Amino acid sequence: MSGAAGRRTLGASGAAAAMSRRRAWWLALRPFSYPAAVVPVLAGTALAAETEFKPELFLLALAGSVLIQAGTNLATDFFDFVDGVQPRATLGGAIQSGLLTAEAVHRAAIAAFAAGAVCGLGLVAAAGWPVLAVGVASVAAGYFYTAGPVSYGRRGLGEVTVFFFMGVVAVMGSYFVQLQELTWASFLASLPVGILVANILHANNLRDIENDRRARKVTIAALTGRPAADWLLWALVVSAYGAVIVCAATGAYTAWSLLVLASAPAAAGTLSRLRETDAARLNALVRSAAMLHLQFGALLAAGFAAEALV
Repeated sequence: MSGAAGRRTLGASGAAAAMSRRRAWWLALRPFSYPAAVVPVLAGTALAAETEFKPELFLLALAGSVLIQAGTNLATDFFDFVDGVQPRATLGGAIQSGLLTAEAVHRAAIAAFAAGAVCGLGLVAAAGWPVLAVGVASVAAGYFYTAGPVSYGRRGLGEVTVFFFMGVVAVMGSYFVQLQELTWASFLASLPVGILVANILHANNLRDIENDRRARKVTIAALTGRPAADWLLWALVVSAYGAVIVCAATGAYTAWSLLVLASAPAAAGTLSRLRETDAARLNALVRSAAMLHLQFGALLAAGFAAEALV
């Protein structure tokens, strides 16, 4: 092989390696999961917009929420890998590829949490110490999802905690930074958002049932198995729509909130994925649950915004 040809081959190999590393970081960061962080901020801010909208606080809340989600994804990959519970069918698994070191992923997780905290400080300056308390608790919840000694995500508490922090806390917190008050309306708005973000995690755990059982990782899906885990996913999806319909019927929401019904095809698509039994094929269920959360949440926020504009 000539020198020029050899350099071309090495150059192509280096480019391929760089591309693979970028792909590995993409897998570790899991951007498809970011709607779980974006939707609560949209919903809480849109609800507050009927009274007041502060765009700079909205952007800070949005950035902080996404960064905490990114940190959580990275920390989860790190601790799942070092503790030997990383399933091969996962949508992450970037460390397993050998392209990223566990230490690099852990450092990136800390950096993401730190950047999210910086955004939070801007919100604290505008809305006061309650935002600081919420921010610290949210970062701790993200890190200790798999980090010991808490590891609450491996103790059957994942869905409940995610519902609380990425539903109730995130929606009401986003509302609070706009108006510095909490209302029953913001609490009610948080319920369907929290239900569907918990549904994303449940879909993830449903996929990983066999791996989690081997690793002695406790999740609702691993405890119940299928088909009970399938029925729970059905219940979560149906109850999210039911919550909005009941609130609209009782006047807690306006009729604009019924825009969420336009996401029914996405809900049907998510439920249809339950026909799969292979863990790798169930990755589509996780993606579909995330897309349902995005569509439903965006439509709910659009309904609140429409009420503000009318």
